[in-house]
Amino acid sequence: MVIGIFGESCTGKSTLADKIAKSVPCEIFTGKDYLRLAKNENIAKAMFQKKLNAAVNGENIIYVISETEHLSLLPEGALRILVTADLELIKSRFAQRMRGNLPAPVATMLEKKHGCFDSQPHDIHVISGETDLDIIVEEVWKSSMKT
Repeated sequence: MVIGIFGESCTGKSTLADKIAKSVPCEIFTGKDYLRLAKNENIAKAMFQKKLNAAVNGENIIYVISETEHLSLLPEGALRILVTADLELIKSRFAQRMRGNLPAPVATMLEKKHGCFDSQPHDIHVISGETDLDIIVEEVWKSSMKT
């Protein structure tokens, strides 16, 4: 089973991936982690896509995505989980990553990117701070038992 967890930075994607991984044995890839598969980026990407395609009905892989161009790597049949959050929550979490200071250019970048995943097709929508992650983990666990 391939689980694609996607959304903007600081929405809670990695937190969700870690919770799922505690109940569904899986390998987690984030962003360009696939580059560890080969020295050449194009070869690594092709190897990763092959791995994901094989995993649709086999091993469990979670792919955490924060760049829209990586959505194209998700194979047909992947469980697609969109994770969103209020812009102010994203800014607050990003500021924590930057030791409490959110520079104006970073805030502007977050504002421009806000909502960039909202129109992407998904099977499950998680709203950070509102959705009970335990319910999502249970849904994913049940889905993994079907494959």
